[in-house]
Amino acid sequence: MKKTSLTIALACLAVLGAKAQNPIITSIFTADPAPIVHKGTVYLYTGHDTASVTATNYKMPDWHVFSSKDMVHWKDHGALLSPHTFSWATGDAYAAQCIERDGKFYWFVSTFHKNDANSKGGAAIGVAVSDGPTGPFKDAIGKALIVNEMTTDMKHGWDDIDPTVFIDDDGQAYLFWGNGSCKWVKLKKNMTELDGPISVFKPKNYIEGPWVYKRKGLYYLVYASAGTKPEMIEYCTATSPTGPWTYQGIIQKNVPNSFTTHPGILDFKGKSYFFYHNGALPTGGSYRRSICVDEMFYNPDGTIKEIVQTTTGVKLVK
Repeated sequence: MKKTSLTIALACLAVLGAKAQNPIITSIFTADPAPIVHKGTVYLYTGHDTASVTATNYKMPDWHVFSSKDMVHWKDHGALLSPHTFSWATGDAYAAQCIERDGKFYWFVSTFHKNDANSKGGAAIGVAVSDGPTGPFKDAIGKALIVNEMTTDMKHGWDDIDPTVFIDDDGQAYLFWGNGSCKWVKLKKNMTELDGPISVFKPKNYIEGPWVYKRKGLYYLVYASAGTKPEMIEYCTATSPTGPWTYQGIIQKNVPNSFTTHPGILDFKGKSYFFYHNGALPTGGSYRRSICVDEMFYNPDGTIKEIVQTTTGVKLVK
């Protein structure tokens, strides 16, 4: 059986993977990075693009997990979750994020809901749970945490996507999400129930893909933006996770060969890193994306310096 040019190209890139490079994952097409650090290892939760080269829409069958101890060598743990895990779900595996609390790992995902007694369809957010960062994961509550009918400010059916979860120093957890507007709600300590009403706001140029975190007393809301077409990454800051949020500007301009981009941010071994996706792999594109990571730097006042996108990636972290 003849190897395709894509197979050969990806194999060559995999061999080169011993050296730092971007994209960091070359064996499959990946998108929507969500990294965490657990016991000295980075775990990267990703989407998976399988659309054909000529496709005009997404095909994302599952979510994958990769891990690394040095930010250069990445182990593929495989497809550990899919919409099929959720009896109420249908459709593709949109952006997701996993977070650890009290020894359990909660993977918040966005997909679409079946037309049934609980929802008439549209995008929805579910949560899976596991005792470890690589599973096995199961549906934590047997139903969607957020359904389309719970938010009515946007009239399209795909506004409830792209969850990001943040646990503040006082133990309060917050869920942010949304396409077209940014929505947030408090979560109970069990991470599977809402703890209050849903709030909605619209940061400047906001489209989707929020990422929320705290650094040195300052809260950051980073998101894919409509500053230009294709998307860029812009951000706001606040002194409270509930706002008000102050717009700070662009931190990442357009990426190669992809209409979308998506942020994921973490600190690891004394440095800050910015994960994103582009369409730079052979035969890649807006529906065949690939995850990259570059180092991230802050100004003395806490504002973020513009991300310098590289093809060489980050140096080996020891």
